[in-house]
Amino acid sequence: MINDLTKGAPLKLMLLFSVPLLIGNIFQQFYNIADIIIVGRTLGMDALAAVGAVSPLFFLIVFVIVGMTNGFSVITGQKFGARDYVGVRRSVTMSTILTIVFTLIFTVITAVLMHKLLHWMNVPQEIYRDAYYYIQIVVFSLIISGFYNLLASIIRALGDSLTPLYCLIVASVLNIFLALLFILKFHLGVPGSAYALVVSLAISVVLCLWYVKKNFPILHLTKKDWIFNWKKDYTFALLHLKVGLPMAVQFTILGLSMLIIQSVCNGFGADVIAAFTAALRIEQLATLPMVSFGVALASFVAQNFGAKRFGRIRDGVKRISVLNVILSIIMAFLMHYFGGHMVRIFVGNENENVVKIAHDYLFISSIFYFFLAQIFVYRNALQGLGRVTIPLIASIGELLMRSFAAIYLAVRISYFGVFYAGPIAWVTASLVLATGYYTTLKAFIIKTRKKIRQNKSRD
Repeated sequence: MINDLTKGAPLKLMLLFSVPLLIGNIFQQFYNIADIIIVGRTLGMDALAAVGAVSPLFFLIVFVIVGMTNGFSVITGQKFGARDYVGVRRSVTMSTILTIVFTLIFTVITAVLMHKLLHWMNVPQEIYRDAYYYIQIVVFSLIISGFYNLLASIIRALGDSLTPLYCLIVASVLNIFLALLFILKFHLGVPGSAYALVVSLAISVVLCLWYVKKNFPILHLTKKDWIFNWKKDYTFALLHLKVGLPMAVQFTILGLSMLIIQSVCNGFGADVIAAFTAALRIEQLATLPMVSFGVALASFVAQNFGAKRFGRIRDGVKRISVLNVILSIIMAFLMHYFGGHMVRIFVGNENENVVKIAHDYLFISSIFYFFLAQIFVYRNALQGLGRVTIPLIASIGELLMRSFAAIYLAVRISYFGVFYAGPIAWVTASLVLATGYYTTLKAFIIKTRKKIRQNKSRD
C-alpha cells in the first residue's frame, strides 16, 4: 500500500514503515544465517571458511547494485512527494533501463576478473575451489539481484514497506528448503547454497512484479512511458545517474574496505576466517533495527524533500537518531554477555577456539555501536535529500581508516588489529556525516526562506 509520508507524526510514520523493513531484514539475514549454519554443520569448517572467505566480495558485488538502485529510487520518491505521478512512472522506466545496462556490464567485468580478485584476497588453496564456484554463481545471477533491489527500493520510495516483506518471507523459507535439498539430497556442496539463494531471489522478483501489477495502479506502465527521447530524456537520465552512480561508488568503497579486512583476515587461517564469518553474521543481525530505521528515514526524507517540508525532515532525523542511540546501547549489552552463545549456534560446541575469537570480535566492536548507529541515520538522511557527495567522502574515510587499521594493526597485534578496523572507521564516518547533514539542511532552509521572502516582495 502506498503511503504519503509528508503528513502525520514523523516518528509514528517511520516506526510503522520500519517494522515491515525490520521483519524483512530479519528474514533476509535468517536465510543468510541458515545458509551458514547448514554449510557449517553439514559440510564442515572448511566449507564455512570458503563461504566466509568470499563473503566481503559477495557483499561488495551486491552492494554496488543496491547502492545504484537505491539512488535511482531517491528520484522516484522525490517525484512522488511532489505529486508528479507521470514523473514517478518515467523514473521507474528510466531506472529499469539504466539498471539493466549497468548490471550486464558489471557482471561481465566481475566474472572475467574473479580469479585475480580471489588471489588478491589470499583465499587459501584448500578452500579456493568452493569459494570460486560459490561467488561466480552469485555474479552470474546479478541481473536477478538487480531487478529485486530495484523493485524493492521503488516500492519503498512510494511509502510501502510491506510488499517487499511478503516476497522476502516466501523467499526466505524457500531458500532454506532449497539449500537443504541441494546440499543433502543432490550433494552439490557449497555451490548448492549459492544456487538456493539465486532461485529464492528469482521467486521474490516474480512475486513483487505480480503484486505491483495487481495493487499499484500508479506503477502500471504504458508503451509511452518506455519511449526514450534522447534530447528530452538525456537530462532525466543524468539526474538518476547523478544520484545512483555516486551511491554505487559509495557502496563499492564500503565493500572494498570489508574486502581488504577479509584479505588480511584470510592470512590467519581457517579458524579466524570461520570466527570472523560467524561474528559478522551476528553483528549484522544485531544492527538490523538501526539499519531498518535508517532506510525508513531515507524514504521519509525523500518524500518530504519533494514537498519542501524541511521542518519535518529535521524533526524526523532527530527522533530516529535518539532511537538508534538507545538501540546501540541495548545491542552492545547483548553482544557483551550473550555473543559467545550466539556463535555456538553457527559452529557448535566443539570449536572453542573459533567461539573465543568470534566473541572477542563482538566484545570489541559492540563498544562502538553508538557511532555505527549515527552513520545509519545521517547517511540515509543525506541520501534522501539527494546529496551523495558527503556520504561518498565519508565512505572514502571509512576505506582509508579500515585499510590502515587492518593492515597496520594486524602486524602489531595479530588478528585483533582487524577487529579494531571497523570501530575506527565508524568514528571517522559518523563525524563526517553528522557535520555534512546539519550543514546541508541549514543551507536548504536558508535557501527556501530566501525564496519565500523574494516571492512576498514581488507580491
